[in-house]
Amino acid sequence: MSERKKRYRLHKAVALVGMMGSGKTAVGRALAQRLGVAFRDSDIAIEEAAQLSIAEIFARDGEPFFRDREAEVIVRLLNQGPAILSTGGGAFLAQRNRDSIARAGVSLWLDAPVEILWDRVRHRDTRPLLRTNDPRGTLAQLLDARVPHYQQAQLRLPAMAGQSVDQTADRAIALLLQYPDLLEEI
Repeated sequence: MSERKKRYRLHKAVALVGMMGSGKTAVGRALAQRLGVAFRDSDIAIEEAAQLSIAEIFARDGEPFFRDREAEVIVRLLNQGPAILSTGGGAFLAQRNRDSIARAGVSLWLDAPVEILWDRVRHRDTRPLLRTNDPRGTLAQLLDARVPHYQQAQLRLPAMAGQSVDQTADRAIALLLQYPDLLEEI
């Protein structure tokens, strides 16, 4: 006899925050699929609107310009209703983005140590902030600088080495279910 597939009702947007490589996109997609809601990615939305990659926007217009567009896109995506929103690694550093997320939903920090992050990002050249002579050192410095901001997230899910995307999504659902005004099983 097959077990009935669990169904959920998400009442608010869940914005995934954390460093590049923390799993915001992969876990976010799995989580959205399991919860039966849309997955939205602020970086993808920015790239689609600009018809440029994030790296190209950084190179052409600079980080302040990018951060302004990012804030606008986050508000737009949050206003589209309950969904899973993957935000860029630097998005949660801005108070305006933390406020926007808190008004429309909840922030969930995918908290991963530098060893896990480095293992996930070291073979990719799509990270403009890591285009330095010491990308691992830069990643560690970014993490140290950003942790105080990420700690302001309403919820925290620590990364576990060796855990699959699906296992992490299961843990995220278990965490969200602790808040019936946020997520309930139906």
